[in-house]
Amino acid sequence: MKLKYFLLILPLLLLTSCFDILDKVNIKADGSGDYTLILNASKSKTRLASISKMETVNGKKVPKKGEIEAKINQAAQIFKTTPGISNVKTSMDFDNYILKLSCSFKKIENINAGLDQLKAKNIIGKMIPTNIYSQNIQKKTFTRNKVNTFKDDYNKLSAADREVFATAKYVSVMQFENTVKTQSNTIYQLSPNKKALKLEGNVLDFILQKKQLQNNIQLQ
Repeated sequence: MKLKYFLLILPLLLLTSCFDILDKVNIKADGSGDYTLILNASKSKTRLASISKMETVNGKKVPKKGEIEAKINQAAQIFKTTPGISNVKTSMDFDNYILKLSCSFKKIENINAGLDQLKAKNIIGKMIPTNIYSQNIQKKTFTRNKVNTFKDDYNKLSAADREVFATAKYVSVMQFENTVKTQSNTIYQLSPNKKALKLEGNVLDFILQKKQLQNNIQLQ
């Protein structure tokens, strides 16, 4: 599997290094909540508009708008049929190259199950982690689980493929109804009201594990 599928199978966005990924969860006290994933390549929209008219770039097939829409719609349909997931919505702005998938869940593990289904249907690559979150309502804990390193895969890529990650950004936001009491990973920024955590950095920092995603959070 190509490392670029660590993100999501949206190859057109991954033909440029200037894109942002926002991964956001909003958790209520009962464990239910909302999940949002946004891929934003608006900073590269001029280049992408030109690339979209080509057949191949660096030996890779350039996906057409219809193919990207089909992948997004297929992912949305899989999420709609995952138990515990509802209110699935997608938006695709091909003028600014911003793609969004959002949904509600009964418990955060439903998102893990939805990602498992995407993997089973080959919408995302087999090496993409799917056991991302876990929560214990009784103990009031929320965990951003540890993921494996992709360093070896990255080192096997061509220079052109590695360039894709040069300036790509990743942002993780976790919002809670309850106040955050403690966390194990202090590179996450705690909001002034102590009800949100934010982690941001270059995608490459997370691939090479210069920054860790794992965080054990104790809520009030």
